[in-house]
Amino acid sequence: MVVYKPESAEQGAALGRAMHGLATELFPICRSITGDGVRQTLGIIKRELPDLQIFEVPSGTPCFDWVVPNEWNIRDAYILDPSGQKIVDFKQNNLHVVGYSVPVEGSFALKELRAHLYTQPERPDAIPYVTSYYKEHWGFCLPYRQYRALPSGTYRVKIDTTLQPGSLTYGEILMPGASEREVLLSTYVCHPSLANNELSGPVVTIALAKWLAEQPRRYSYRIVFIPETIGSIYYLSRHLDHLKRTVDAGFVVTCVGDDRAYSYMPSRLGGTLADRAALHALRHSGHDFTRYSFLDRGSDERQYCSPGVDLPVASLMRSKYATYPEYHSSDDDLSLITPAGLQGGFKMLQRAIESIEANRRYRTTTLCEPSLSQRGLDPAIGTNDAAEAVRDMMTILAYADGNHDLLHVAEMLNVPVAQLAETAARLQQQNLLAEIG
Repeated sequence: MVVYKPESAEQGAALGRAMHGLATELFPICRSITGDGVRQTLGIIKRELPDLQIFEVPSGTPCFDWVVPNEWNIRDAYILDPSGQKIVDFKQNNLHVVGYSVPVEGSFALKELRAHLYTQPERPDAIPYVTSYYKEHWGFCLPYRQYRALPSGTYRVKIDTTLQPGSLTYGEILMPGASEREVLLSTYVCHPSLANNELSGPVVTIALAKWLAEQPRRYSYRIVFIPETIGSIYYLSRHLDHLKRTVDAGFVVTCVGDDRAYSYMPSRLGGTLADRAALHALRHSGHDFTRYSFLDRGSDERQYCSPGVDLPVASLMRSKYATYPEYHSSDDDLSLITPAGLQGGFKMLQRAIESIEANRRYRTTTLCEPSLSQRGLDPAIGTNDAAEAVRDMMTILAYADGNHDLLHVAEMLNVPVAQLAETAARLQQQNLLAEIG
């Protein structure tokens, strides 16, 4: 049986600080779905996880109904107002430029320029995050309050970018376990300076990978760092058959860094091992959480759970994407994610993985109830704790028909599955249970 040692409060706090420190290092990098920002980010991840393999996929590569786009890189971008003052500057905040903007340089009257300016009136002091990946366009993002105050006149604009054949870059690490059955962890590395919606996912996933590397593992773990949507579509187009044969559970790791909430996004069909483990972890965490519908989807669960793919992939989050007010704006910064928030996101996913590792199916080796007393399993003194221990043993045995797993029994008894796993191990040592592979 796999047994994990709980970390101390000091260890948890140190881990939270380390994750926040790594997010701080990654925050200034201008990422997109392709380009040098993704490479730089994956290079830092490889420093943390040396076994990470990095792959380059050429532009124009077909993947299902999509094609890998041209590679985009940016060097500079700005707007000069009629007086020559630089009022929007990419080097001050990389959200100022619409992602995948084509190069442009010229002078524009304010009326012409407004067609290329994007704001978020409901957050008048924030810079919105806007992209145009698959339609050639250019634009700038700025606070609504600044936009409203722009004076009439001629503005000088420059966007120094390249959009040309290159590649899409992603990273993958496979951590073998005792079994070839796999758990998939998928996170994305394609947003610029956004903290909860971007960096919380990779830094928590890195921490999970480091933790898993130190544990005895029943399952093998496949961990991918990809650009959202196009990355998962490409990955599935090349690995779908293998994933459908081997993956028993998976999680999209995103929005796991604030300290406001916990959230659960189910797989499309629900009821998978990932769904059950996520809900089990949340129910036994002592925290309230919001249970969303797949109708509220918005991240790579759209691809992993699409018809014909149907992988058992769910999401366990803090504040879900598109539900918190700072989402897709410059207010989603390093102050929104906290060491405690990141540690909470890590801990919840850790508990879900522990539940998957602890889960088993058994078949009883006796007909009717076995005699516990002759095996020293029936306490001589009947305390409440002893009665609960016997209840757990007898319930495990009652459902040990090869069809019901420990998670099923744990949910019926409303106890953590790790607790039942220890009890089941004792029964197995007494040859009362046989594990079903």
